[in-house]
Amino acid sequence: MASHVAGPEIERLVQLLARLPGLGPRSARRAALHLIKKRDELLGPLSEAMRIAHERIVTCSTCGNIDTSDPCTICRDPRRDPGLLVIVETVADLWALERAGLLSARYHVLGGVLSPLDGVGPDDLNIAGLLDRLREGNVREAILAVNATVDGQTTAHYIADLVSPLGVKTTVSPMACRRGELDYLDEGTLAAALERRTVF
Repeated sequence: MASHVAGPEIERLVQLLARLPGLGPRSARRAALHLIKKRDELLGPLSEAMRIAHERIVTCSTCGNIDTSDPCTICRDPRRDPGLLVIVETVADLWALERAGLLSARYHVLGGVLSPLDGVGPDDLNIAGLLDRLREGNVREAILAVNATVDGQTTAHYIADLVSPLGVKTTVSPMACRRGELDYLDEGTLAAALERRTVF
């Protein structure tokens, strides 16, 4: 039976790090040791940044992005085209598109995709908020930038059917990402997908 090699505080740190995406038990131990070794340069500032983030981060009531203000930085930016709305599954997808710097648009985060097998239905996503925004009449094109999965495409078709009566041009830009996040795609792939978007 394996014995603990450190006190409960360090074990707790390792356990929490191991719950992060991409970090297994071994990577978490290495990360914990590095943080402890660089206690003043990394561990202290990181814990303070996390405390502040925990206190101040909110979900934007307009688009679903996360920020320290509501409306978020993107929704408040007057340089963005209010007529172009990019609909994404997650905040990670929004950040990936922003990193690529492809469009000066506004966004709407669904919060996932329809997935009957996982018990995720329309009421579990931010679809009602999307329709409210489209009914305001400022959007000329809604771009469905969803992952090229069965659930992603099902979600795109469901939303397109709801948007059609509103008279908003709806295009789909299926992103060939089967790992769940657009952040795995490079800027060229994202740009090509957006350029090849087709009208629903």
